[in-house]
Amino acid sequence: MEPNDYTAGEGAHPVRFSVEYPDRDLNRLTTFFRIFVAIPILILAGTLGHEGVSYANSQQGWQAAGGGGTLLFIAPLLMILFRQKYPRWWFDWNLEVARFFNRIGVYLALMDDNYPSTDEQQAVALDFPYPDAKTDLNRWLPLVKWLLALPHYIVLAFLWLAALVTIIFAWFAILFTGRYPRGIFDFLVGVGRWTNRVSAYAFLLVTDRYPPFSFDA
Repeated sequence: MEPNDYTAGEGAHPVRFSVEYPDRDLNRLTTFFRIFVAIPILILAGTLGHEGVSYANSQQGWQAAGGGGTLLFIAPLLMILFRQKYPRWWFDWNLEVARFFNRIGVYLALMDDNYPSTDEQQAVALDFPYPDAKTDLNRWLPLVKWLLALPHYIVLAFLWLAALVTIIFAWFAILFTGRYPRGIFDFLVGVGRWTNRVSAYAFLLVTDRYPPFSFDA
């Protein structure tokens, strides 16, 4: 599936995630040293929250309102609750940061040997529509969404553990064959899709549609 090839028909989930399968030989050298090669981009990702603190001093304190983290959660929650608004630039920030983190995650999972870009989608596609907070979002649900998603946290804990095991297997497969096993790849895409839908519902607060217990697009 191409990174922007989404199913958008009636009934499709608003959170859409896909990764283009690398139908080619992958770089064995960077695969072998992947965790070390990824250190610079991990350091960059780790500075996002800290850079946001200094930026907040001149931009109405949005980072402090968001709890000091990279993704904004508390600030949109309060705006939805009291004003029934989701400021567009907060939405854009959360979407782009989520996309960036997903590119890093895919790289660490060996699913793409192109170094994660800070702004280009590359082989990873994540999208969800901007919500009209007055018509699309229940103003009270953000108070309990994180709790309602508890069953998903439990399932995802097991899925992430299984994902770690399969990534180790894929690491050996790439070193010996140069190819990523398609079954493992599809499983990891499904776990990523599931994770992003839970995140969009419980923490990014961009949809009230409860995440399905499913890998499907």
